[in-house]
Amino acid sequence: MQTIFAVGIFVILLFALIIYYFKQRKSLDDAIPANATKILEVNVEFYRQLPIDLKPFFLKRIKEFLTYVRVEGVKIQVTDLDRLLIAASAIIPVFYFDKWTYTNLSTVLLYPHAFNKEEFLSEDSDRDVSGMVGNGPMQRIMILSLPQLRDGYSANAGAGNVGIHEFVHLLDKEDGDVDGLPEALLDKKNNPEYLNLVEDTMSQIRNGTSDIDAYALTNRAEFFAVTSSYFFNAPDVFKLNHEALYKFYKKIYRWPE
Repeated sequence: MQTIFAVGIFVILLFALIIYYFKQRKSLDDAIPANATKILEVNVEFYRQLPIDLKPFFLKRIKEFLTYVRVEGVKIQVTDLDRLLIAASAIIPVFYFDKWTYTNLSTVLLYPHAFNKEEFLSEDSDRDVSGMVGNGPMQRIMILSLPQLRDGYSANAGAGNVGIHEFVHLLDKEDGDVDGLPEALLDKKNNPEYLNLVEDTMSQIRNGTSDIDAYALTNRAEFFAVTSSYFFNAPDVFKLNHEALYKFYKKIYRWPE
């Protein structure tokens, strides 16, 4: 009798697991549009340059991200393209990590244009912010300007990509501080070498002998985000102009040799 009961319980649990699996499968499939691969191929250079065998993995990571992070428009309609560009911005920096979940993010708010940092108001006359990671009451929320998000994936984007920039801030925040020293990604023994590279590169920017955006001089956190965007958006140019930093970022982001 006990054996029959145990078998019955096993069958019920197995049936429940099968139902859960197919619900999860459906949830992942519903997370992105049917033409997602075409949208990514046309708009995301990183995806386009991936070896063919890695593209399904990138797509899977995109799906997973969009099942636990909401993308909401503020006075705008969010399109499939917008959701995929935000998800790509999240996955590109962590693509070569075995596993990564943005535990410090639940919602991305998409604004129709730049916004005021203090009030988060897109109508304010002082609109100079294109992206930010929230703190305090805005914890676990990211805000992005739609035009700047799309510009980061345009043919003439160059080194800048506001989506990647803000997700790099989130990676930096994993150790508790957005301070430009990503200790969750970087072995502490490498800190002195990295900080020396930061100081040397900042000096070049101040002297006008670097092509890195001067916004990187704001502080170490912005330096990390600005140069990481450059690394991902234009890796060949970044390697040519900043070889030592390029090699270090390959370590941080676990790029294959």
